Formats: sequence, structure tokens, C-alpha cells
Amino acid sequence: MEIRTFDTGANRDSSEGKMDFEGFLSPLVIERYAQYMNKNRTLKDGSVRDSDNWTHFFGGDHYGVCMSSGWRHFFSWWKAHRGYRTEEDIEESICALMFNAQAYLFKILKEKEERNKTHEPFQITK
Repeated sequence: MEIRTFDTGANRDSSEGKMDFEGFLSPLVIERYAQYMNKNRTLKDGSVRDSDNWTHFFGGDHYGVCMSSGWRHFFSWWKAHRGYRTEEDIEESICALMFNAQAYLFKILKEKEERNKTHEPFQITK
């Protein structure tokens, strides 16, 4: 691997092959998503759930819950994209879709982590 040497005399390994999180993500998108998530922490009874509450999954049909909700928000995004009126703002639709995709993928990754410990194949649980 190539070594980078700077004018100051400092040196570092090359960044070649390393993930560029700063380039892959947009601070504007992450900030808007965080605003969406923060707004949705407050429940109808006035209580506020922890910001990572979603990491506890949505019951035995977690994947189905995420898929159904994701489709509703995708449909709203699609309608807005086509110029039709929707019940939710396009930004809200996209953030909600991101939420459902993230929650779905999070469970896949957690189950993969567990399978790697036991060497079991992937299988969606219901």
C-alpha cells in the first residue's frame, strides 16, 4: 500500500480502498432525516420514545410491518413526483421510506450477525 507524505512531514497510509463515508452521505439529507425522526419520537399520548426505539424491532412480523409502511410512503412519494396531491409532504414520504428501509436492513444485518455465530443461512422470520 502506498504511503502519503505531507509537506509537514506527517505521513499516512493511502486512502485507496477505504470507505468514504463523508462522500457517500449528504449532511443535508442526514439532517432532514434526523429532524423527521425527532419529530416522530413524540407519541399521541405525549410520551417521548428513545431515539433508538426502532432498533427493538416491530414484533414477529417486523419485515412485513416495514414493507407495508414502506410501500405506503413510497406510493405517496411517487404520487407527489407525478404532480398529484398527497396527504404527506414529499420530504416526509422520503424520510419515512428511508426509515422503513433502514429498519428492514438493520434486522437483516442483526440476523446475519447471529447466523455468522451459528453458521445458519438467511431466512426471513414471520
